[in-house]
Amino acid sequence: MLLLLTALISLLWSEASRCSAAGVNFTVEGNIRHLVSTPNAVYIAAAERLYQLNRDLSLVQTVNQRGVLRGKSDTAQFYRVTEKDKWNATFSVNVLLPFVVNGTLISCGVTDNECGYCELLALANISRVLYREHILVGPSRHTSASVAFLVSVASKGFYILTAIEQSKDHTSQSMCPSFSETVYLHDTSHNQDKKASNQGGIFSFAGDGSNPLFKSNREADFVDGFQIDSIIYLFANVPSSKASSNKVRLIWLQAEAKKIDTMKSLRGASLIIPGRKSSRLVASSVVLARAHSSLWVGVFSVDGDPTNTELVLFDITPDLNIAADKDQDFCSAVSCSEKHPQPKVLQPKKVLFRQTSMMSVLAVAQGTWLVIFIGTGDGQLIKLNVDKNHGTTCPTVLYWTDDDRKVFPRMHLDEVDHKHLYVAFGNMVQRVLVSKCHTHKTLRDCWYAQDPSCVWCSTKNSCTFKDECQNSIWLSIVDDYQPKMMSYSVEKLSGGQIKLNVHTNVAVGPNASAIFSCHFSGSSGELCSRVGLPPKFPECNCIIPNGTLPSRGMRVAVKIRLASMRFSETLNIMACSDIKGSPTTALCQRCIEVGCAWSKTGCSWATAGVMNERVCKTVQSGMNLLKPEISSITPSIVSFYGHNNAVMSGYNLSHVTRVRIQTNMDCTPQESPVWFNTGMNLMFHIPANEGKGTGRLCSVLPDGSCHGNSTVTYMSSPSCTTVTPSSTWNSGKRKITLTGSNLEVVDAILHSHTQQEVSLFINRSSQSLTYHTPAAQSTQRGFTSFLSLKVANESLQCSQSITFYPDPQFTSFTSRRTGDGVRFTIQKMSDNLEMSIEDVSALGVYEGKDYPCIMKNKETSNQTDFFICEIQSAPDAKFKQLKVIYGDKTVTLQNTSHLLTLMLLVLLLIPCIILVVVMVYRRQQRQLTVKMNKRMENLELDIRNDIRQGFVDLQTEKADLMENVGTIPFLDYKHFASRILFPENEALMAACLADVGQVSVKVHLDECCQGLSKLIRDPHFLRSMVHAVEEQKTFTIKDKCALASLLTVALHSNLSYLTGVMEVLLKDLMQKNNNAQPKMLLRRTECTVEKLLTNWMSICLYGFLRESVGQHLFLLVSALTQQIARGPVDCVTDKALYTLSEDWLLWQAQDFSSLRLKVLFAVGSDGGVSEPLEVIALSCDTVEQVKEKILTTFKAKFGFPYSSPQRSVYLELDTDGSFIALEEVDSSSQVIGEVTMLNTLKHYKVPDGATIKVLSKPPSHSPQPSLKDDQDFSGKYFHLIDPEVDEDQTKSPERKKLKLKEVHLTKLLSTKVAVHSFVENLFRSVWGMPHCRAPQAVKYFFDFLDSQADNMKIPDPDVLHIWKTNSLPLRFWVNILKNPQFVFDMDKSPHLDGCLSVIAQAFMDSFSLSEIQLGKHAPTNKLLYAKDIPKFKQEVKAYYRQIREQPPITHADFHSFLLEESKKHENEFNEAAALKELYKIIHRYFSEIIEKLELNGAPAELKEELHQVKKMFDGLKSCSWG
Repeated sequence: MLLLLTALISLLWSEASRCSAAGVNFTVEGNIRHLVSTPNAVYIAAAERLYQLNRDLSLVQTVNQRGVLRGKSDTAQFYRVTEKDKWNATFSVNVLLPFVVNGTLISCGVTDNECGYCELLALANISRVLYREHILVGPSRHTSASVAFLVSVASKGFYILTAIEQSKDHTSQSMCPSFSETVYLHDTSHNQDKKASNQGGIFSFAGDGSNPLFKSNREADFVDGFQIDSIIYLFANVPSSKASSNKVRLIWLQAEAKKIDTMKSLRGASLIIPGRKSSRLVASSVVLARAHSSLWVGVFSVDGDPTNTELVLFDITPDLNIAADKDQDFCSAVSCSEKHPQPKVLQPKKVLFRQTSMMSVLAVAQGTWLVIFIGTGDGQLIKLNVDKNHGTTCPTVLYWTDDDRKVFPRMHLDEVDHKHLYVAFGNMVQRVLVSKCHTHKTLRDCWYAQDPSCVWCSTKNSCTFKDECQNSIWLSIVDDYQPKMMSYSVEKLSGGQIKLNVHTNVAVGPNASAIFSCHFSGSSGELCSRVGLPPKFPECNCIIPNGTLPSRGMRVAVKIRLASMRFSETLNIMACSDIKGSPTTALCQRCIEVGCAWSKTGCSWATAGVMNERVCKTVQSGMNLLKPEISSITPSIVSFYGHNNAVMSGYNLSHVTRVRIQTNMDCTPQESPVWFNTGMNLMFHIPANEGKGTGRLCSVLPDGSCHGNSTVTYMSSPSCTTVTPSSTWNSGKRKITLTGSNLEVVDAILHSHTQQEVSLFINRSSQSLTYHTPAAQSTQRGFTSFLSLKVANESLQCSQSITFYPDPQFTSFTSRRTGDGVRFTIQKMSDNLEMSIEDVSALGVYEGKDYPCIMKNKETSNQTDFFICEIQSAPDAKFKQLKVIYGDKTVTLQNTSHLLTLMLLVLLLIPCIILVVVMVYRRQQRQLTVKMNKRMENLELDIRNDIRQGFVDLQTEKADLMENVGTIPFLDYKHFASRILFPENEALMAACLADVGQVSVKVHLDECCQGLSKLIRDPHFLRSMVHAVEEQKTFTIKDKCALASLLTVALHSNLSYLTGVMEVLLKDLMQKNNNAQPKMLLRRTECTVEKLLTNWMSICLYGFLRESVGQHLFLLVSALTQQIARGPVDCVTDKALYTLSEDWLLWQAQDFSSLRLKVLFAVGSDGGVSEPLEVIALSCDTVEQVKEKILTTFKAKFGFPYSSPQRSVYLELDTDGSFIALEEVDSSSQVIGEVTMLNTLKHYKVPDGATIKVLSKPPSHSPQPSLKDDQDFSGKYFHLIDPEVDEDQTKSPERKKLKLKEVHLTKLLSTKVAVHSFVENLFRSVWGMPHCRAPQAVKYFFDFLDSQADNMKIPDPDVLHIWKTNSLPLRFWVNILKNPQFVFDMDKSPHLDGCLSVIAQAFMDSFSLSEIQLGKHAPTNKLLYAKDIPKFKQEVKAYYRQIREQPPITHADFHSFLLEESKKHENEFNEAAALKELYKIIHRYFSEIIEKLELNGAPAELKEELHQVKKMFDGLKSCSWG
């Protein structure tokens, strides 16, 4: 709360400061259409009202513009009515002119019938209508492209000049007269013109002889107009002869006694801006109004972009030597048909300022300075000072709007005090102070404000307006812009002495310069003797007595006294000859900063070179550094608070030390240090900026030069207006949508109740932001949390808050069928959360499977909310459970519909039940007690036996699993690699494997494949191609994996190049991930390079896998298989009593016994048999399981498989000389409901020592197909796990014994004990170090990660550990541990997969840095190896340490290793097939790849080569898709 209070006080203080500069404001109804001012008042015309305000914007009078039209449509008269009267028309003002001379306000426009109407109102009280006339003066519709103003003619008084937009797009529906000419002169009084007096109105435009007007030959829109002495100026935009182009025209008219003569005096010129294709005038202001010289500034939009605007200074002095009425675009009514030459061209004196979306301008003279006020489209009022040489100071922002409302085109200066502006924004007019003199508290601050309006007043000891410092000495800036109060130079005199010259750049009031003194001091006291003439303002100098300066320079304090005013500067001076080195921009800048000059030979004394920093831009650096290129800045749009951790991407960025940022509002660029750099990406902070606009960025090298060009846009700070919904539950995660403006620059949402920042947004745009609320620890029944927006280093208060309430209480649900679906009604206790159907989701649960329930609507009744949802195509069954999900919480509800029926029935039967209970209670009580005691004794006995047996198994467990497994069935290299490369794409796997005949012969590629092979061996192309396709949304993760594997095959013959490509792509990925979550790098396979790394590790570690790890892995798999087979295995579900995975634990297993069987194999066709083979089986084994054990034992004993596969093997049981066929299912099989139990040895009553005969062909009866071929095998049959069918338990009471899963968890531990030695041996073979050296690929890649962490300046060692773990154990070894079929010729059962997953998890836990806290509810797979993990972790740390300490592998040695690996497996893959598949990808995204190559600056030859490859692939049949 203290932090919140501090932020709130800071915000209020800054707003108060801003308000003091902004002054007061006034808001009108509707948007402002016209704003004019006089020395006494401000007048505003809105859509339906006219306002009269005092100078302080207090309201004086308002006039309603509503009225009624009476009479016929073409002659209807407008009469204004009061607020309460009925009305049918509105008077829309299009011309508003204060006529100060005669005390009236001219208000002209149109009524709703588009007929003209004018009024003369009293300036002192606009509610007094002095005169009205139905005449059209000005445009017939509201437009910003027409102007009107008063012009003075000496003998005639004043006329109204109207210049009206000419547009073919607008057609008038008016019944009243309208005119198509461009410029008119209207009278302002009776009898002003003889012809007009005959018409009875005072606003006539008629004149002597003919109508005084002129026309436009083209569509024209007018921007501004004014009169200087007798010259009238008009500015217009007209279409150019070039397509979609525009030209800016200036028209001069001479105010003559006759209107027609005025029109015929028309002369014109074109205003152009050199270097711009086209320009359009947006706003205008006269600067200096003199008879023979007129300066003018205009805002131009250039090059067809309305937002790309420039402020340009022109001399618009009229050229009266031009022939009158001979203009190309405008003409009087007399000469419009004639063709005339091109008009005179005026070029600017200077482009003063560039800024985005300038909309209005007002220039004011302040002594020799010009003060220019600029309004922008995003609501900024900017002040720019221009000196006598047209140099500009640093612009400042006087005011800005929070909602980016654009500034009204017209601004006005307070004509009384000249210290305030009237500026309009939308429906508000603001009175803004023109200078912030009072905010500068010291003399230095006052001067450095560079404001010609401000002076430092000696008597007041404060910064004030100049007219407020009367009868006092003052100090201000000089006539030309100077960046520092003192400028200085160092020169060497002929006698070897060093002279320091100081010039004070200050202007002072009268008599101040008479008292002027300078004092120079160094570290040891006064520096110069006082012998000689005293200093003369504004200069003083100092001769260094000993004529030498320290090599590191000397700091000199210069203190200046001007009358009673004192100021000082500390200068750093050096001997110019000591500044040496390779010529660089930085050296040049250092030279000039210490008072020296720069010449061709380098740094020299002040008299021998140029003392201007502009010369440093021309210095050619002597440092041999690659010039950086900037591709992008992320983000490119920020608020004026800046942004932390911005990312610059590009090329050759390795040597960049700083990023230079300069906006149009900065005189001096800001520089931000680079704190993270990889050569292609770097991080820096975008600094805050005073206002909105565009900033230009470049990258600074150590030599001071700045290269590259990019932009960042500063915009207003974000604001929030609404939050929906306005409440959430305490557990959090409710989706909240915040609306407002500029929300795309928000970095995080802060809540007052927690320190947690919410920075992960669901989605956001400029106007809305959606996120999940954080949780609240409070148990209050409702509390309010205030919202703040975090932007860079600022926390901005949001006007909204969120109320936290307890979590919703869902109580029950009912369901009913509706056709194929089920409709659910979920009941919830009513609360204040106002939850909608978007906040809730539901899942119906049936037989352990979830069915999505689609929310339809919500109803409320009797303090209960009902949510309705439907499951479509639901199973024909009752749903007894429903999961209700809100936020990240899940509530499980039970069905209540049957309970309602049951309750009603119970109520009816209660009397009967009571009676029956009373009658039979005593008799039943005794019988029930006896049965329950007996049942409990049996149950207790069963549980005791299970626990005891588990204990016995655990204590007597022997690791007697056979370790001699014979020859290990390793897959050859190409089949191993193909399974790694294409684990889910058998078609690609088959295509990319070389035929048997190809392995020993080098296959020659055809022409098109050779071209593509050459192309992908160009790193620029390959990198651009990978990035281009990865950026496409249609390129899925499977596509990325396929691309990585195809590249691996195509480049398998050049593993060194493949390694280099992988390193480059990994660096790109690191830069992409580092800003967000560096620890997530390489954790998942979501991009091409991650799969490429998996392939690379597999290729490089295949030899180590076969030599060191393979045997231990196969022994572990064999041991697991044997251990699983020692106990019951359910044939249907594959669950087993002995397992490592709780999910695969057969805890429902019934009692079983071990049987030793004598197995005879039929030999020949005469009934002969082999010697007996002893096979151990279980009484609960099915016939198929017995077959599998027989064949496994046969192979283990004889070293080769039985001649017939399991499907062709049949068993017979020898019973006293007769044989009974053993089948999975026969007529004697037990059936429960509709489910059949598979026959077991127990079913056939096979005793211990029984003889089983194996036949390789079916006996005389029909052969039985395999039951597992049935698609509904698990639904039709069961083995050891009973089906969920009700049956009479007296038929098989032993199957109904109570079984508890927890009792059998000891089987997990006994299995772990049995195979533990194999697990330990496998783990240590992985992280073992044969000959104290890690595999070369591991060492090389770990060193690569170490170097990248150093380059990226990652201080956290945990990040590097995680990178190594994600790249080797997680990405390679876990893949091998879980998929032994990738390495061996074997099948992997789902159960074996579950056990290997437990071991793989223990393997990865050994590499984890976090300490896992395990409790009683922890998963068993974590508990199983909990005591072993700490020991394994220590071994892993030692492994990583040994690799780090191992001597590095040279690039030459590793290149040799890769070359050898490539040659070992040469021609084992079909490179041509991989290239053709690669081309399919290139062809699919061809245009995107071309675009990426152009963006990355690829040479033209490379793009031509790609086009050539495409042409060959598309045209040659020899390179068909195969």
